[in-house]
Amino acid sequence: MEHNIPENQIAVEMRDIVLHFPGVVANDHVNFTLKRGEIHALLGENGAGKSTLMNILAGLYKPESGTILINGEPVSFNSPRDAISKGIGMVHQHFMLVPTLTVTENVLLGLNEPRFLMNLPEYDRKVAEIAESFGMKVDPTAKIWQLSVGEQQRVEILKALYRGAQILILDEPTAVLAPHEIQDLMKTMRLMVSEGKSIVFISHKLNEVMEVADRVTVLRKGKVTADGVDLQGITKENLAELMVGRKVLFRLNKKAHAPGKVVLELQHVSALNNRGLPALKDVSLQVREGEILGIAGIAGNGQSELAEVITGLRACEGQIFINGENVANRSPKTAIKQGTAHIPEDRTGVGTAPNLAITSNLIMKTYDSPPISENWHISYSAAQEFAANLKQQYEIQAPSVNTQVNKLSGGNLQKVILAREISSEPRLIIAVQPTRGLDVGAIESIQNLLLEQREHNAAILLISEELDELLELSDRIAVIYEGELVGEFPAEEADLNTIGLMMTGALRSPV
Repeated sequence: MEHNIPENQIAVEMRDIVLHFPGVVANDHVNFTLKRGEIHALLGENGAGKSTLMNILAGLYKPESGTILINGEPVSFNSPRDAISKGIGMVHQHFMLVPTLTVTENVLLGLNEPRFLMNLPEYDRKVAEIAESFGMKVDPTAKIWQLSVGEQQRVEILKALYRGAQILILDEPTAVLAPHEIQDLMKTMRLMVSEGKSIVFISHKLNEVMEVADRVTVLRKGKVTADGVDLQGITKENLAELMVGRKVLFRLNKKAHAPGKVVLELQHVSALNNRGLPALKDVSLQVREGEILGIAGIAGNGQSELAEVITGLRACEGQIFINGENVANRSPKTAIKQGTAHIPEDRTGVGTAPNLAITSNLIMKTYDSPPISENWHISYSAAQEFAANLKQQYEIQAPSVNTQVNKLSGGNLQKVILAREISSEPRLIIAVQPTRGLDVGAIESIQNLLLEQREHNAAILLISEELDELLELSDRIAVIYEGELVGEFPAEEADLNTIGLMMTGALRSPV
C-alpha cells in the first residue's frame, strides 16, 4: 500500500495478487492502488498481465493469492455480479452487446428491474439523461448494429454507469476509435472523474496516457516496474523503457529507396459493402516495388473493402493487376500465387484459425509445398521445425508451437500473422491496421519489419488510422473518403491539417 495516500482517498487496493495460466505467471505479486476521482493508467506490453489484473478486479478471474480492498473493505468476488454490486464496471476491448436490441434494451439486459412490465420510453429517457450528463451522444432507441464502434463503446460505458459504477475499468478503449472519437472519450473520462468516479485506463498509446492520466502503474512480464507514479516529470521515453525493458527510440531508420516497376495496379474499381451499399467508387491507384503507399481515412470509408478486393475476399467491378495479371474476382489463392501477403484488420476472424495451434497457423500458406508437404502428405516434423524457427525469429511469446493461438496476447497473435506472411518472401504486402492495439515495443518491431520489406523491394499498401504511422512509414499518402480517393501526395509534402480536412470530406484535390 502507498502510505502517502490517506485511507479515505483509496477506492481500490490490490495487494500481492498472484495468478498463473498454463506455462506463464500472469500476475506475480502485483500491487495496485486506485484513488478516488483519478484516472490511473495501467501500461505494459501485450501479455504483461494488465487485462488479467483488471479481470480479477471485475470478478472474471479469482486470484490464487492476494487481497482486494474496495473503499477499505476486504472483498472476494465469485462473479462479475459481485464486482458490480461493489460499484465496479468494466468496459472490455471486445464489446458484449446484442446487435438486434436497442441501446436501452442492452443497458437493461440482465438487471432484476424491470421484471414483468416495461415502460420502454421511460427507460429511454433515463438512459438519455445519463448519457447527456457525461457528454455522450447516443440515441437510446437505435439498434446496436446501426451504431459506429465509438457509439457502441458509449453503450458499454452507459451499461456500467446505469448499474451505479463508481469505479470504471476501460480496457484499451481507444484501440478501435477514430481520432475525433478518442477526444470525445477523453472529455467523458474527465467529466466522470470530476463527478468523483475513479477510472483505470488500460492503454498502449503513450501520448494518450500522458494527456489524460493522473498516475501510472507499469507491468512487465506480470511484475510491477512502476507503482502508481505521478506523471508529472515523467517522459514518454521513460514510460516506454519501463514497459519493454529497453530504450525505445520513437524514430524509424527509413532509408531513401527508389521505387521500381509497378506491382499493384487498380483501374476503376468499385465494390459494395456487406449491406449492399457502395463502399468503393471508381478507385484507381498504383504501388511500385520498394515503396509504401499509405491510405489515410476514418474507419468505414472503404478501407476494409479495398484490402478485400485486392486479396480476393470481395467481388468488385474494374480491374486489379498484380505483377501484370488481372486478379479481380479471382480466388485468394490467385493473389497468393502472385506473391501477395495479407495482414488483415481482423486478426482472429480472418488472420488466424483461433482454435488451431501456432504450427497449423504458420503453415497455412506452405502446407502444400516442400518441405512441409511430401507426396501429398504433410510432414509434421518439418512443420514443427518450420514453426519453431519462425517462433524464435519473430520472438513469439508462447509455451510452445503447439499452443492454440486463441491463448496468445494481441501482439503475439499479430507476430504469428507477420511470421507466416513475411516468411513467404512476398512481392506485395497488404497491411491493414498492422499495429492497432499493440504496445510500443511491438509497434516498433512491426514498423521496422515493413521497412525491411520495402528495402527488399516489396510493394506495400499500408492502411492505417494512425496518421503519425502513415507519415513515418509511407513514401506516398492517398486519402479515402466515402469510397473515393480524394487526394494523393508524397509523404514529405503531407500536411496533417490538409489530410484531416480530406478525411472528413471538407477538401479534395486531383488524384
